[in-house]
Amino acid sequence: MTGESSPTIFDRGLVEARIAGAKQNAFIDDTAAQLNERLSEIRREFESALDLSPFPFLSNAKERARPGVSFDSGRFDLIVSNLGLHWVNDLPGVLAQIRAALKPDSLFIASLIGGESLRELRECLLEAEISIAGGASPRISPMIDLRTAGNLLRRVGFKLPVADIERVTLLYKDMFALMRDLRSAGQTNALTSRLRHFTPRKIFIEANELYQRRHLTSEGLIPATVDIIYLHGWAP
Repeated sequence: MTGESSPTIFDRGLVEARIAGAKQNAFIDDTAAQLNERLSEIRREFESALDLSPFPFLSNAKERARPGVSFDSGRFDLIVSNLGLHWVNDLPGVLAQIRAALKPDSLFIASLIGGESLRELRECLLEAEISIAGGASPRISPMIDLRTAGNLLRRVGFKLPVADIERVTLLYKDMFALMRDLRSAGQTNALTSRLRHFTPRKIFIEANELYQRRHLTSEGLIPATVDIIYLHGWAP
């Protein structure tokens, strides 16, 4: 699976460094369990599996790698990726390379973050930064939507393509607890266009106050929306 092309949305070196220092958490485990459940419904033995997940979960994988590594065409009968593809710069290209690396009539299955994920955090940070700094900087990754994800599977030649979405609502004491959780899982801002200087703390304080005012639940917690898109397709 060869390289990712322009535009360069993400700083891949930073992404990989953060994931290398990240900790697996319940959310990552839950998406891995969902993928394993979907795989268990397929009555087939896979002998040459490739796991492209940042946090490997497939116990019988023949190889583990990351998107961007080259493989011979028609080498694998199963390729999986848990929560890794939302960090690639050229998703259509990577999907095409995955398709090429599969043997005929072999399976690709993946999960990635997309949809309206972290919409509450995005809105509050945007408004707070505009109010205090007079402008906004890129802080949260662009998200692929469900329709586009399904179209990409068809576009690169998968048969029987399926894309579905699961909305998860995570609850936190405050915005700072949410940000600590994102940092722990290696899911913080890695945009190449991100600010390279210190952000005044008062922006985060204002954003947290907005978050509390607008979204506080009756239990005294704030919700964080995360949309998980699941992809499933067969090589012809």
